[in-house]
Amino acid sequence: MRRKTVIPIVSAPPAAAPEVGLYEATKKIYPRSVQGLFARWRWAMVFLTQLVFYGMPWVEWGERQMVLFDLAARRFYIFGLVLYPQDLIYLSGLLVVSALALFLFTAVAGRLWCGYACPQTVYTEMFLWVEQRIEGNRSARIRLDAGSFSFEKLGKKALKHSVWIAIALWTGFTFVGYFTPIRELGSALLQLQMGSWEVFWVFFYGFATYGNAGFMREQVCKYMCPYARFQSAMFDRDTLIVSYDPQRGEPRAPRRKTVDPRSAALGDCIDCSLCVQVCPTGIDIREGLQYECIGCGLCVDACDSVMDKMGYAPRLIRYDTQNGMEAGWSRRQLWRRVLRPRVLIYTALLALLVAGLLASLVARTPLKVDVVRDRASLARIVEGGRLENVYRLQIMNATERTQHYRIAARGIDGLSVSPDEAIEVEPAQARWVAVRLQVPYGAAPAGSHTVHFDIREADGAAQVSEKAVFLVPR
Repeated sequence: MRRKTVIPIVSAPPAAAPEVGLYEATKKIYPRSVQGLFARWRWAMVFLTQLVFYGMPWVEWGERQMVLFDLAARRFYIFGLVLYPQDLIYLSGLLVVSALALFLFTAVAGRLWCGYACPQTVYTEMFLWVEQRIEGNRSARIRLDAGSFSFEKLGKKALKHSVWIAIALWTGFTFVGYFTPIRELGSALLQLQMGSWEVFWVFFYGFATYGNAGFMREQVCKYMCPYARFQSAMFDRDTLIVSYDPQRGEPRAPRRKTVDPRSAALGDCIDCSLCVQVCPTGIDIREGLQYECIGCGLCVDACDSVMDKMGYAPRLIRYDTQNGMEAGWSRRQLWRRVLRPRVLIYTALLALLVAGLLASLVARTPLKVDVVRDRASLARIVEGGRLENVYRLQIMNATERTQHYRIAARGIDGLSVSPDEAIEVEPAQARWVAVRLQVPYGAAPAGSHTVHFDIREADGAAQVSEKAVFLVPR
């Protein structure tokens, strides 16, 4: 018999599945410049914040810098105040006030801080202004980046980055000027004698400004800033947010100015996408509330300009609440609900904290004392048969004039203090003083006894009392 040959049938391998990327490459956003109420507010905040930041280190208060955080000497000068590390409670109070103010503003009108005063927003706006002045408007910048190499492109890019680097380095220099007297820092810079740490922080802070405001921009707001993530916990349906009115705007479609949208069954939105082009984070506000929205209101200005040209009513995009948008509330009804119990409680707490902090600063005694026992000699018998304990007192003068202090002690009968003369402490300085307390031997039983040091200015204007322990051996 003829053997049959069996040919196995092998199925063809399946076609390879298309490769799917897990991450989409970041697309550069080219924000369009816009004019309007909220754009002017943003620039007003840019001028105000930078006038304070760049200008304050150069303003003198008496014979010193108005605001100076002298870490080496552990002194913090803020206007007329001289604060020590022991005054950390005021920094804690300031942080609590700042946090509560953030909660209040967010509950009322969303991310006002992000849209108008955040350093990332402010410096991004400054860097964008430089970019627009050198490279042109939005379409010109897109063409320039998409075009091939040319000397014109190289020149514009080099000039832009040079200006950016100059702003960033000046920002870093100013930042260091809050910790090192800025006039001394400027003199050291001109003589090329700046310290290594000062050079490091100038370049570090400058590099951070250059990178964040020049390149990362909206990426910081979207992916790095934690506030964008937890802001929703402070929002509710009565929080003012930048909102698109779909009842009025939909259905959207392009049309001529002469077309009546009602007869054409169209909404007021002409789908021009200007609200997207001006957005610094590149979102479409017409898709509803998104965590990327920083509440800057530039889309409101852009939309209003289009509504004005088309002859439509303004505020198709506006600051509104979710409840107000759905119910069609008037501005009076809207603001009545915005000032709800939650906001009033935040406001009352904030006012109380600020008042308490200011009252504490006003009533603050400009004298601080630390008492440390001399561990080398806890108690000893000295000439005259008297029992002596030795202490070290750190007297801190929190004023800006030389003070003379006298030291007294109480708590045990017959207690005497040495030295008995006035102690001189220079302005905003601290001085360690060795103090000896003596009592007649046998005047107090064995054990530890509470005593109090009373330190007062020679004219009696300030006085501090500190507790210590006097040891009587068996």
